Amino acid sequence: MITLVLVLGGVCVVEGLILALIPGRIEEALALFARLPVETRRGFGLGALAVGVALIWLARMLGG
Repeated sequence: MITLVLVLGGVCVVEGLILALIPGRIEEALALFARLPVETRRGFGLGALAVGVALIWLARMLGG
């Protein structure tokens, strides 16, 4: 449970930092992303999911 809270806190820090430093670029990126076909967005989501699972697996393997 502690790990989950730490991970969620880290995500919030990164997201907040990005939104605080470059809010205009976020709007441009979201507009670009909205113009992509649904299949492409789904592919990005599945790719991010796979990378996340692989990183969690790797961290657990290296951490014991």
